[in-house]
Amino acid sequence: MVRLFALTRGRARPVGDGFFDLISMISLADPAVRDPFQPEPVLDPEHQAILDLCVDGPLSVAELGSYTDLPVSVVRVLLGDLDDAELIHVTQPVPLAELPDERLLREVINGLRAL
Repeated sequence: MVRLFALTRGRARPVGDGFFDLISMISLADPAVRDPFQPEPVLDPEHQAILDLCVDGPLSVAELGSYTDLPVSVVRVLLGDLDDAELIHVTQPVPLAELPDERLLREVINGLRAL
């Protein structure tokens, strides 16, 4: 049994500017994109578990938390480490400001119904 703060080395936030929303999709990074001069990262078992889960396809941060039985706050810190090591690719959700207006969507639906 390891305390959660030991898994994150006492950190409460991911390294760098990594922000991981609950619905951010995490996938494995292409190994060819990785910097060849960067040393091979030393991975803890929890880091490796996250990478193993993403082998079959992208997973959300919430799914990774569920599958690893770790709190999402801990998963976010671990994902920050993996992102910093360029081992994962993060797809952020579309911001609400970029989503179409509800009024416009209703007009489209009404137009389709009129056909």
